[in-house]
Amino acid sequence: MDITMTTYALETKSVVKTYPSDTGTIQAVDDVSLQVAAGEFVALVGPSGSGKTTMLSMLAALLQPSSGQILLDGDDLAGMGEKDRVAMRREKIGFTFQANNLIPFLTVRENVELMLRLNDHYDGDSRERTQQLIARLGLGDQADRLPNQLSGGQRQRAAIARSMIHDPSVILADEPTANLDTERAYQVTKLYAELIHENQKAGIMVTHDLRMCKYVDKIIQIEDGRIVSVLETTQEIQDLIACP
Repeated sequence: MDITMTTYALETKSVVKTYPSDTGTIQAVDDVSLQVAAGEFVALVGPSGSGKTTMLSMLAALLQPSSGQILLDGDDLAGMGEKDRVAMRREKIGFTFQANNLIPFLTVRENVELMLRLNDHYDGDSRERTQQLIARLGLGDQADRLPNQLSGGQRQRAAIARSMIHDPSVILADEPTANLDTERAYQVTKLYAELIHENQKAGIMVTHDLRMCKYVDKIIQIEDGRIVSVLETTQEIQDLIACP
């Protein structure tokens, strides 16, 4: 994909995250700088314990970095107080968890509308907008069903709709296909890519499954808390996916 923007929707500068331990400190994330433009879908990959989930949690304003900057639309999350970070998280960040975290006693429509209600943005147009997004994700006939009445793939698509309904700048997903079979995993990842490209969002997906990277524009590999490579060309991405 040709990224022509000169500014980034999401950018980190020398981000570090440390934790105290009995022997000193653990460096979970070590001097990570990355950039994601609007309309760009990025995969963050690496072995277990590499720091990718910690990094995603900081990008989602769920964790505060020990040092460095996290810029979302130019605003530094790392320099904000907790109240401002909560507001940014609700208004500008869409997050999908591995376990989807749908509220079991709410219907699909109610789950999707939840972010609008939390942000006090629910109005006369919201129901129509919600229905359009649910239909776009192939859930139009499931809108009044509860999560336990859906398949795993349908639940994850409902979670995607919930993460995007409030028109955030950044879409983050933590292992969104881990609990899905291969066919449904491909469907979900392809939907992420299409929606991120169509709506010009900055998207980052943490994944252990390199096969899902066929839909991304860039792969960032992280090991021991540090970026070890950034793959941006189609050939580089295809070569990594093809590796046994």
